[in-house]
Amino acid sequence: METMRAVQISRFGGPETLEMKTVPKPKPGPGELLVRVDATAVNPIDWKLREGYFKDLPLPFIPGGDFCGSIEEAGPGVTSLQKGDTVYGVAKGSMGADAEYVTVPASNVSLKPVTLGPVEAASVPLVAMTAWQGLFTHGGLKSQQTVLILGASGGVGSIAVQLARLAGATVLGTGSAENLARLQELGCAQAIDYKKERFEDLAKDVDLCLDLVGGEFQKRAYAVVKRGGRLISTVQPPDEKAAARRGIVARFFRMQPDAGQLREIAAKFDAGELVTQVAKILPLEKAAEAEELNRQQKLDGKIVLQVFHA
Repeated sequence: METMRAVQISRFGGPETLEMKTVPKPKPGPGELLVRVDATAVNPIDWKLREGYFKDLPLPFIPGGDFCGSIEEAGPGVTSLQKGDTVYGVAKGSMGADAEYVTVPASNVSLKPVTLGPVEAASVPLVAMTAWQGLFTHGGLKSQQTVLILGASGGVGSIAVQLARLAGATVLGTGSAENLARLQELGCAQAIDYKKERFEDLAKDVDLCLDLVGGEFQKRAYAVVKRGGRLISTVQPPDEKAAARRGIVARFFRMQPDAGQLREIAAKFDAGELVTQVAKILPLEKAAEAEELNRQQKLDGKIVLQVFHA
């Protein structure tokens, strides 16, 4: 039996529950790919799964959603990609990528952007597809409209700012003081210091509010969306009654992997229209440290675990 190294969680809890293990190397089923992982990115869902936010999750499991790597084997029925192709994407259920190999549905991946290395490419899929779907699939954003992005300086937010600007929208975004200049560089017409300013004093009658923060921010956001507009959240279900009183559509969604979107996103990176920011690179063995850094939100940019050196 072939084996591989992987990060494994056998019980819910803190970072001490992440252990390096030798486990069976997976085999791709119909419609799946076996990918040799070069790099995998860390996201908030990783430590939330570890802590037991979803108690029905079977144990043990391997964390890790975003990845970039090369196809080792294509399962039955896969014709769009082949052995040796370098791909990027999201593991099934956003789990399994913190390992030397991962099996993934072919519909979850695409050829990686040519202009990005494996580490940079691994930082993109989850945040970029979340931003894409929040803005366009669920948000219906169009050229000449105005979007307010709450949490614009985070991983999803920074890509959302760029995508919205490319679509011809006027972009307003909240962030901390040290990130305001970067938000303007990425495409914010107005970057709002959420610690010093109330966004509802500056944003009026927006067509779309993309909520990446939740809590009190979401409660205050209803007042800034114009009648007939949309409030789309990635963090918590909005109050439908509050939305109805304002005459707006309010929706919560979870990102769904989409190879077509990944191809379009890759094309935008290769055209120089999008940029990603990697704040820290750690080896796979430092997964616990990486998750804690992600939870603390002290770094600007993605944290990526390097598995194999391409």
